[in-house]
Amino acid sequence: MRFAKAHGLGNDFILVPQGPAPEGSAVWARRLCDRHEGIGGDGVLVYRLDGPLVHMRLLNADGSDGEVSGNGVRCLAAYVVHRGWLPPAHVVQTPPGPRPVEVAALSPTRYRVLTDLGPARLSSADIPVALPAALEPVVDVPVDVGGGTVRITATSLGNPHCAVFMEAPPDDALLAALGAPLERHRLFPRRTNVEFVHVVSPHELRVRFWERGVGYTRASGTGAASAAVAAILNGLAESPVRVVCDGGALDVEWTGSGSVRQIGEVELLFEGEWFG
Repeated sequence: MRFAKAHGLGNDFILVPQGPAPEGSAVWARRLCDRHEGIGGDGVLVYRLDGPLVHMRLLNADGSDGEVSGNGVRCLAAYVVHRGWLPPAHVVQTPPGPRPVEVAALSPTRYRVLTDLGPARLSSADIPVALPAALEPVVDVPVDVGGGTVRITATSLGNPHCAVFMEAPPDDALLAALGAPLERHRLFPRRTNVEFVHVVSPHELRVRFWERGVGYTRASGTGAASAAVAAILNGLAESPVRVVCDGGALDVEWTGSGSVRQIGEVELLFEGEWFG
């Protein structure tokens, strides 16, 4: 099985063409993502070319379906342009819907990609969040977790997110202590990705991530966009917003309605053959 490896700000993916791969197998995805006995990655992107589109399915490192990944979309978009299969402006078709992209080469292996991530979903039913009464937007909601209470703002960009605003970025221990139970909290029937957000200025956020089905990641595309949306909804930021992740920065634009747009870099690392 041929594969390629790419990353967006340290959020890394294994790109596999649809076909001979057992892409429905959670066990297969977990094996590929294993960093000691596999290729190593935060997820597997199974792709299929279809005229002017490239279809993408994401499997998280734990084998679960991930719906969509902003960094994954950019990695795949750069790869199909690198291979000459599609032009710089094309569409990545994801399970939640189309994601138009514009790819610009920075070097033979590094690319900057503008992505239209679609509209932010803000209602509790669409995210989803299992609140006693429907709410839109889901802003500053208290949640009991880890023996205390945090306040979350929930959003979706095709996958569920919740943001927790903090006075300083959490260390690794606090990230795991809050991220793991929030991911599987009863409020989130499809689990959730978690962003820990420190507001540096109205146009800059410092964010750390706990991703559903993965755990700690150095960056998250939809997570960075959701953090920016959450900060704007809370009156703490205004567009455009630079989101500084552990692995680098992503730039997000959102006017309060309509599509969320994001610019970030990716790197294509290598191709190979999997014997497993």
